[in-house]
Amino acid sequence: MLNKIMKKYLDWNLIFLRFGVGLIFLVHGLGKLLNVGPAALGLAKTSGFFATLGIPAAAVMAVVVALVETLGGAFLIVGLFTRFAALGLSINMLVAFLLVHLPKGFSIQKGGYEFVMLLFFGAVTLFFAGAGKKLVLEKKLFGKEF
Repeated sequence: MLNKIMKKYLDWNLIFLRFGVGLIFLVHGLGKLLNVGPAALGLAKTSGFFATLGIPAAAVMAVVVALVETLGGAFLIVGLFTRFAALGLSINMLVAFLLVHLPKGFSIQKGGYEFVMLLFFGAVTLFFAGAGKKLVLEKKLFGKEF
């Protein structure tokens, strides 16, 4: 019975994932890029952190990551270049998983990977599924999904 009721809302399924994952990345990206919001860190601290991890060209990579998270998050929310944004965000989370969170174990309370893993799989899902059918800006602008 529930399947029959919910079938008429099937076209709305991906918008919730896009909004949730997109908002989290947008907030974290703005925190890195502009040093604002609850995840405020700024480029200098992000670059310093990347340097401690041994990431080459840490200052450049801090800008790249901040832009990927900010623009990628915004693009997911509005449904623009969703697959490209999701691919960039997936790679971002895979690197964070391997370099930062994996050695700390599963629990987020200890800096572990459970939240990063969730964001990774959410982004991977959007890469494969695309933006969905509702509130997709790329379809309005270009008449198709990329």
